[in-house]
Amino acid sequence: MRMKRRTMVLGLAATAVSACAGGGPGGLAGPARAPEPQFRPVPNPRFDAWLAAFRPRAAGQGISQATLDTALRGAGFLPDVVDRDRNQTEFTRSLEDYLAIAASDERVANGRAALQRYRGVLTQIEARYGVEPEVVTAIWGMESSYGTRRGSVPVISALATLAFDGRRGAFFEQQLVAALRILQNGDITADRMTGSWAGAMGHTQFIPTSYLAYAVDFTGDGRRDIWSEDPSDALASAAAYLSRSGWRRGQPWGVEVRLPSGFNTGQTGRGTTRSPGDWAAQGVRDMDGRVVPDHGPASIIIPAGASGPAFMTFRNFTVITRYNNAESYVIGVGHLSDRLRGGPPIRGRFPPDAQGMTMADRQDLQRRLTAAGFDTQGTDGVIGPNTRAAIRAYQERAGLPVTGEPSLDLLRRLR
Repeated sequence: MRMKRRTMVLGLAATAVSACAGGGPGGLAGPARAPEPQFRPVPNPRFDAWLAAFRPRAAGQGISQATLDTALRGAGFLPDVVDRDRNQTEFTRSLEDYLAIAASDERVANGRAALQRYRGVLTQIEARYGVEPEVVTAIWGMESSYGTRRGSVPVISALATLAFDGRRGAFFEQQLVAALRILQNGDITADRMTGSWAGAMGHTQFIPTSYLAYAVDFTGDGRRDIWSEDPSDALASAAAYLSRSGWRRGQPWGVEVRLPSGFNTGQTGRGTTRSPGDWAAQGVRDMDGRVVPDHGPASIIIPAGASGPAFMTFRNFTVITRYNNAESYVIGVGHLSDRLRGGPPIRGRFPPDAQGMTMADRQDLQRRLTAAGFDTQGTDGVIGPNTRAAIRAYQERAGLPVTGEPSLDLLRRLR
């Protein structure tokens, strides 16, 4: 549950993407621990004056002096938080690249292990909230890589810094007051309230206002502890969020489908719904050639374009958008949950990228760069900073224009 809305941006903690978005995903740093070296407070008299002026405003909203004294005593100005907020890299990934990370073999394997380890509590969560274990686990995987990257920035300092900075001052002050209310309720102490640089917290990365609205004490210890090494409260809180948003147990988020030749793509998009029977009458089938069962009103989406995979989506797709409205995030959660159940990878073919390269081309490029001594740190076919650095190093060594950009010409040269 986050703030800055992303489109086709991978909000996965494991890939260190953006800190917060309009309702979901992706923790940032590592497991909760001491502040990261780059997030150190620095003296700032103007920040101190702002905190002094903030105190009566918070008190007017029911925050006690004792809570203010305890929480704000250690609060400091974090210039690196401002830098992150001001310089968020806006980038897009194709859905193919997004899913290559969201449902990578490693993420699927780790998710299945997490499912087995927490099967008991996830079954209890399903019984109470009606959300399947695989769906809850998929959100956990997307938000914090199954709890391994929950963020270690002091939330009070981060939110106070952002509220003081003023770019979105009213919003972050609202989050700061909500965080203080969490402390006042006794769910966590200020020193343990850590998260992303933008205030997203715990295994399932709740911002404070979402925490107050949806977090639950599933373990019954009197605290809604989404920060604990035990993820029970966090997982139950994510399920409670989906349940209150209208999740329907036993129904899919969507189904990958084949569109018939000549299909009118003008009727695709979430704004158009028909019954699965109506879509079937137009020749739409699942990937095994069967009519899709009637799970209620359905839309057809083609996020990678008419030549890419197509999906028939249902009500639960819309429910996941309440957690994060980015279409790529919803497909990522849905597809990862399917993989955790044992389902196959996406079967539709993705079109080549802007450079005319397929996923296989990009993977081959990474393998050949690494074999030539320019390590790309992996061969997933996703062109990220490591691959671009390897390309630049190769180009420089070969006396080529140094661009860091992949291309078919570069791949042919390496071959």
